[in-house]
Amino acid sequence: MFIVLPLLVLDITWWQFLIGFLVLHIAEGLTMGLIFQLAHVVEGTNFPVPTHMGQIQEAWAEHQMRTTANFATHNKLAAFFLGGLNRQIEHHLFPKVCHIRYGEISLIVKRTALEFNLPYIENRTFFAALRSHYVTLRRFGKEATRI
Repeated sequence: MFIVLPLLVLDITWWQFLIGFLVLHIAEGLTMGLIFQLAHVVEGTNFPVPTHMGQIQEAWAEHQMRTTANFATHNKLAAFFLGGLNRQIEHHLFPKVCHIRYGEISLIVKRTALEFNLPYIENRTFFAALRSHYVTLRRFGKEATRI
């Protein structure tokens, strides 16, 4: 459908379609990969190892709090273009709630996290999250070379 239909309907050659198809998928892949890396592989997030039975020892909601981070939460443009995925904590805890409510929910989640001594990991800007991701990858690289 995504290949045959455009070739039938649009007045373009196969190679023009192929270039557009590849550029679109590369751009989307890079965007999605970057969003999820900045939401999960940054300073402060945990990477728990399952038991020999394949289980994680912490409760589901606690696991979400320890393994997820938000970024650029005060940037309305980022929230719009990313569909709220910059607020991954709230997205994980409340996946069926519309993302335009995540800002309001975050106040309750932060307060509850503090009350139960759970982390609420947040990078204020996109570039702060990118820096934190870089620092985390460097740490992983250094740890891997010691093994």
